[in-house]
Amino acid sequence: MLVDQFKKLPGIGAKSAQRLAFHILRTPRDEAERLCDAIRDVKDRVTYCSTCQNITDVDPCVFCADPVRDHRQICVVEEPQNVHAIEKTRGFRGVYHVLMGVLSPLQGVGPDDLKIKGLLARIAEGSVEEVILATNPTVEGEATAIYLARLLKPLGVRVTRIAMGIPVGSDIEYADELTMGRAMDGRREV
Repeated sequence: MLVDQFKKLPGIGAKSAQRLAFHILRTPRDEAERLCDAIRDVKDRVTYCSTCQNITDVDPCVFCADPVRDHRQICVVEEPQNVHAIEKTRGFRGVYHVLMGVLSPLQGVGPDDLKIKGLLARIAEGSVEEVILATNPTVEGEATAIYLARLLKPLGVRVTRIAMGIPVGSDIEYADELTMGRAMDGRREV
């Protein structure tokens, strides 16, 4: 049963799941209980920010609540882990909006399945000057960026796209700090 549960984790196949299960068996009970407590704690305490949809244990999240950050600049990303990749560069001082996916008609994901309405509401407040589209350079990421650009431009905000310093077909979360920093510095108008 434990092996079956580990196999449900991303990137874990049958052999890795079996190794993890045997590791847990050999682990002292108190360590195994700390792992269980950590999993329970994450499920009990971690939620999504009501403003940007990033994962957080406080609402609003630390980025949305920070008065020093530039709230006139919103960086739109696909998933919460993309926020971490951009933050590692220490170069972006605006705020974020997490879409929780990308447009993918073949997978049945349309605009209503993404967190676009929240982004539109933030822009409607009137203080946003620039929206940076930082979706992955994949077919779906590009389609999502183009869709958002067409939706946002009539609202009077500057819409930019991160530069393609990230290899096409890869994910933002795997970019190193230098590549991600250059991509943010080289963003362009869409």
